[in-house]
Amino acid sequence: MSGESTVAIGLLLPDVLGTYSDAGNATILAQRLRWRGIAAEIRTITARDVPPTGCAVYLLGGGEDTAQLFAADWLRRHDQLRRTLETSAVTLAVCAGLQILGRSMTDSKGKHYPGLGLLDISTAPGRQRAVGEVIASCAVPGVGSLTGFENHRGVTTLGPDIAPLGRVVTGTGNGTREGGRHRGEGVLTERIIGTYLHGPVLARNPALADHILQQATGQILPALELPDQAALRQTYLRGHAVSG
Repeated sequence: MSGESTVAIGLLLPDVLGTYSDAGNATILAQRLRWRGIAAEIRTITARDVPPTGCAVYLLGGGEDTAQLFAADWLRRHDQLRRTLETSAVTLAVCAGLQILGRSMTDSKGKHYPGLGLLDISTAPGRQRAVGEVIASCAVPGVGSLTGFENHRGVTTLGPDIAPLGRVVTGTGNGTREGGRHRGEGVLTERIIGTYLHGPVLARNPALADHILQQATGQILPALELPDQAALRQTYLRGHAVSG
C-alpha cells in the first residue's frame, strides 16, 4: 500500500499503446524519485481496469491506428480520469498518446475521429512516414536539447494559443512549422507534455523527466550525478553541433 508521501505514476493502457516500449518512461520517473529518497509507485492501468484518479503523473504511449482509436474511446468513457488529466495531474503523452488528447484525428481515407479535446491540436496523415532520429531544442528552461526517434505518419497542427515542446534541429517532429518558420516538436502546456519522441524519451532526456517530477510534486529536486547517463546523451547529440 502507498503512504501519503508516495508519488503514484499511472501507466495508462500499456496493453494497448505498447508498441514502442514507452512504458519505460514510468520506470525512469519512479527510479529518479527513489534515487532522491522519495517513494514511488507505478500503477499499471489496463483496458480491463477502472482507472484511478489519484495519480500525480499519467503516461500514454504509442501504438497503431486501431489501438489508438480504442484508447481514445476508452478514455472518453472514463470521464473522471479525463477531468483529472485536465485539472490536477501531469501527463506525458507520446506519439499516438499525443494525438488522442487532441480535438480530432483523421485516417488515410479522410474519416475524422474525435480525440479527448484536452489539447487544441488536430492530426492527419502526412505524405510519407517520418522515421529516424530527432533532435529538438526544448522550450522548457534548463532542459536543453531533446533526443529520440520518431516513427509516425501523423502531421499535427497546433492551435494559435498552444506551444510546441521544442523546435526541431533534425528530423520531422509535428510535420508543421510555427508561423511558417520553425518546425515544431510536440506540445507543451501547464499540465500536458506531448511528443513524438520514443527511446523511451525520458531515458534519453533525464532533465525532461525531472521537469515532469517537479511539476507533479511541487518540489525542487536535488541534482543527480550520473556520469554514464551524461556520456550516453552525448552519443546522441554528437555530430549535430548541439549541447545539453
